[in-house]
Amino acid sequence: MEQTDLSQKLTAFRDQMNSRFAGKKEVVENLLCCFLAGGHILLEDVPGVGKTTLARTFANSLGLSFGRIQFTPDTMPGDVTGMTIYDMKSGEFHYRPGAILQNIVLADELNRTPPKTQSALLEAMAEGQVSVDGDIHAIPQPFMVVATQNPISFTGTYPLPEAQLDRFMMKLTIGYPDAAEEIRMAKTHLSGADTEPVKPILTTEDVLRLRKETAGVTMNDAVLNYAQQIIAASRSGQEFLLGASPRALIHLTLAARAYAYLCGRDFVTPNDLKHCTVPVLSHRLLLSAEMKLQKKEAAELLWAMLCKIKVPVD
Repeated sequence: MEQTDLSQKLTAFRDQMNSRFAGKKEVVENLLCCFLAGGHILLEDVPGVGKTTLARTFANSLGLSFGRIQFTPDTMPGDVTGMTIYDMKSGEFHYRPGAILQNIVLADELNRTPPKTQSALLEAMAEGQVSVDGDIHAIPQPFMVVATQNPISFTGTYPLPEAQLDRFMMKLTIGYPDAAEEIRMAKTHLSGADTEPVKPILTTEDVLRLRKETAGVTMNDAVLNYAQQIIAASRSGQEFLLGASPRALIHLTLAARAYAYLCGRDFVTPNDLKHCTVPVLSHRLLLSAEMKLQKKEAAELLWAMLCKIKVPVD
């Protein structure tokens, strides 16, 4: 396939996503960035803003298989990973795959299920496989978990533990649409146009090639040191009780590399790291009691932190 063909397909993919979610270009771009970087994403927002629709449209536009797990208080780990079933006719045990064995998996309302079931996602997200009764089952590649959750302040939710949150490369918020877009959405729904199937733009081969090209983007030592300084600053300040982990540094550099690729460059700049800092780090940090009393947000504190770090100049 010619490079121009792949670039045209990527442009068509972005156009289709942005037409379905007008006014949410940055959300779409960060979702694509996270996917190309091989990460998983957490969508946190109030009900009804399109979290589930965004994930399904994303998978269908990529031409990849899609699975959905609707998490509830009685969801069991076996519903995620699959389970071994005894076949009375053959007298043998057979593995029945869980919903996790798909390319794109929507973990819907993840914080409405108990921690034991939440943890069933950990191995799949970290290693691309699940273990059931001692047997390992590989998950089809490429693979990505798109988890959604309502704000923790809502009743009937279980806060995700830090170990689980750290597995997500990014946390995004969709937010309410503006007035014009909300009216357009209502008109689209009334006309029935929103029921039209989403056209697959890319193939599995295209996606794997995009990931391979993303992996070829370079990062020099000065920019890498800048990334490490961002992580270190989150640990040394008085604003946070818990700073970013070493895994956060890896995720930050991978995300910045993917963002640079989407910007049409084969090298990472400090601005790429700045762009990715808030979605990559905000969900990993625990604010101090003083910051909570002042009603500060992690994003606000991260931007203030970035202003204090010297930017490398080539």
